[in-house]
Amino acid sequence: MQVVAIAIVCVSERILRPAGSCVNRHMTKCRQFLPLLTAPAAGAILAFEMPYLSVEGLDIHYKERGRGFPVVLIHGYTGNLRNWILQVRALAKTYRTISSDLRGHGLSVKPTQREDYSLELFAADVYGLLEALAVPECYLVGHSMGGMVAQEFILRHPEMVRALVLVDTAADLPQGIPWEERARLLELARTEGMEAVFEEMAHTPPLGSQLVEENPELIAVWREQFLMTSLEGYLYCGQAIGNRRHLLEELSQVRVPTLVICGELDDPFLEPSQRMHQTIPDSELVIITGAAHTPTLEKPLEFNEVLLSFLARVDSQRS
Repeated sequence: MQVVAIAIVCVSERILRPAGSCVNRHMTKCRQFLPLLTAPAAGAILAFEMPYLSVEGLDIHYKERGRGFPVVLIHGYTGNLRNWILQVRALAKTYRTISSDLRGHGLSVKPTQREDYSLELFAADVYGLLEALAVPECYLVGHSMGGMVAQEFILRHPEMVRALVLVDTAADLPQGIPWEERARLLELARTEGMEAVFEEMAHTPPLGSQLVEENPELIAVWREQFLMTSLEGYLYCGQAIGNRRHLLEELSQVRVPTLVICGELDDPFLEPSQRMHQTIPDSELVIITGAAHTPTLEKPLEFNEVLLSFLARVDSQRS
């Protein structure tokens, strides 16, 4: 079911590409992972083990795999913990992976008030989850909005993070994101609901009817996963991202090994990735060739190699 992540972030966040977009090519190519990503079948989502923890009175859905030093994975806007399946399979051979559905997403609780959604609250939820799991320190990995949450987390709890990985994200407001289009989709969600938003995105460039016709399984999976995000989560998280405080200067305080990763074709996040790399002392920057906003799925082998190599170097420094 995790194939959805590419559509979730590249489309639901409306990180649109210019004319000649490669999105269709990436999405079509990722059909090779459908046997893994759609098992169990889309209709069998409730067959998964579904542990929950109460964090400040909110039921947060999470999963753990593997043993070893903890690696915490934070998904992006309208995603959920299943977005990391290809990384969990690789990481769990060496590490204890911990992932969760952020509030309003996936199978976690879905509050209905605007004040219940912010990047700071997401970071607090991650902190509460790790406290409940008795995890005093971890390697922290965040993608897109999850990378913004990871930044908030490390600035509030630097003692808990032994390495930081920021994937296709930003510490300030990225240029090149079509904010007017995003605002239009938020209004559509408010007036006509989430299914209307999905239908609009599935038939609008850069996806368009060709992708719908050529990838019916992918579209069905994407639809089911997208609709696991609540209306309020979609509305208020979108607003929270647009109104977030800028953290670039504060990231100069980070003193742990840091890896910044960005897809070569993810235009809105290339410069923000460079800025974070230049600001965070001794950080590393890796550009994944041929990937757009979701290298975790578009180029999973390359992405996993970069991630595992980085963590192995950090391991050697810790021992």
